[in-house]
Amino acid sequence: MTQEHPINPPPELVREWATTNGTSYEDLSALCQNIATQAARWGADTELEGCCEWLSVPCPSYGRELRNARRPKLLSLKERGLKALLECYRYIPDDLYGEITEAIESLPD
Repeated sequence: MTQEHPINPPPELVREWATTNGTSYEDLSALCQNIATQAARWGADTELEGCCEWLSVPCPSYGRELRNARRPKLLSLKERGLKALLECYRYIPDDLYGEITEAIESLPD
């Protein structure tokens, strides 16, 4: 499953970039959208890595924490289930909570 990257330039800006050299928008739309999206991602990733490197000087975990916060990995269905269960643990009897946790943990990732 592919998900759209959250860093994409607005279509109006892509249209402006595509028409600056006199070529029609329709001819270059897909190409420009792809290039602009890749450029935005590259810029954001480059800045993030620079910030992580800078933050790692006083404490190595700061850079990792920033990277994890800004580029979180998608949780698997199993991980989401365990997280949801943990959020409502106080409403579930201990023995049932243990059984549900064990059942979820036995699932493949």
